[in-house]
Amino acid sequence: MSEPRVIKKYPNRRLYDTAISSYITVADVRKLVVEDVNFVVVDAKSKEDLTRQVLLQIISEEEDGGSPIFSSELLSQIIRSYGGNMQNMVTSYLEKSMDLFAEQQKALREQTRNLIDTNPMQFMTQIAERNLKMWQKMSPTGMFNPSTDKDEPKE
Repeated sequence: MSEPRVIKKYPNRRLYDTAISSYITVADVRKLVVEDVNFVVVDAKSKEDLTRQVLLQIISEEEDGGSPIFSSELLSQIIRSYGGNMQNMVTSYLEKSMDLFAEQQKALREQTRNLIDTNPMQFMTQIAERNLKMWQKMSPTGMFNPSTDKDEPKE
């Protein structure tokens, strides 16, 4: 793995990306994360590693901005795990869970791409049929299709 990109954080809270010799914003750091760029954020004077602090700032801004990932209950559970005997296990569990989730997302994207590439019309037809069945099941009056019960076997 190559050397991480160094971003210096100055006392005035400005971030300086040494790879491009330019000041950047927290939004730019978020883009680096999304693009899976290896980087570290260090205090310009003390050389202290501030990467986690900046990543937490990004998470906080994302959570405040609209569709949060973390529910209050999940955050409470995470806070309760600090200082306990299982703290290291929680860290490992969350990391492995996110790795598995990312792998599953990638596999799903590839499967979807393969389906679309082979026969896009058939793929769209299957999606439309599934959506129609879902709406039929959700309809309390069966107004979308009065024969909903006839089409599917009873369990």
